Amino acid sequence: MFGIGMLPTGSKDPYALRRAALGILRILIEKKLDLNLVETVKFAVTQFGAKIKPAGLAEQVLDFIFDRLRARYEDEGVDVAVYLSVRALQPASALDFDQRVQAVQAFRKLPQAAALAAVNKRVSNLLSKAEGSIAQTVEPKYFDNANEFSLYSAIQQADHAVQPMAAERQYSESLARLAMLREPVDAFFEAVMVNAEDANVRANRYALLSRLRGLFLGVADISLLG
Repeated sequence: MFGIGMLPTGSKDPYALRRAALGILRILIEKKLDLNLVETVKFAVTQFGAKIKPAGLAEQVLDFIFDRLRARYEDEGVDVAVYLSVRALQPASALDFDQRVQAVQAFRKLPQAAALAAVNKRVSNLLSKAEGSIAQTVEPKYFDNANEFSLYSAIQQADHAVQPMAAERQYSESLARLAMLREPVDAFFEAVMVNAEDANVRANRYALLSRLRGLFLGVADISLLG
């Protein structure tokens, strides 16, 4: 159907592809089958050869499949913002997607969640306005405020702590650990002006905030929770 340009819709889905996709997702999640849907769909597209128009087809099918998860979570009472925060990362596996959603759900119940979601949104906006590319490394020699050192140290410790968690997909534990960053993050923004006049200091602060944002993006884009 997708290959011949006949996309199913809410009012026109003669082959019940929406229901079928939901069924597949439910099986993958409930049976804990860690299938890479991106690779699977792309492989399937290649098997049709010249019978279909392959340009953008895999992406269309994948969007259709993962859009079904939105309806599933809404039925379960999961806020759409939670779904979108995970969808932003485009996980390839339905099981991985669900594990991240459950972790974000748990994170939202933490007392630090709302403040950290707001901070992530603020950081995301700042980084989007940065001139040129953002450095991959942070240079402590450019720090001129004690709160910069404190946040940098806290980020390093958090990074070291969550790396093994991420490897094991312990997303709830990872977000719980990252929630501990609230205090040094709040102190940083209260005492530090990110857009400093000195170009090196300013660029270094952007690099520091990029590190902070990257830690949370290991699980979901929680800036979308605000």
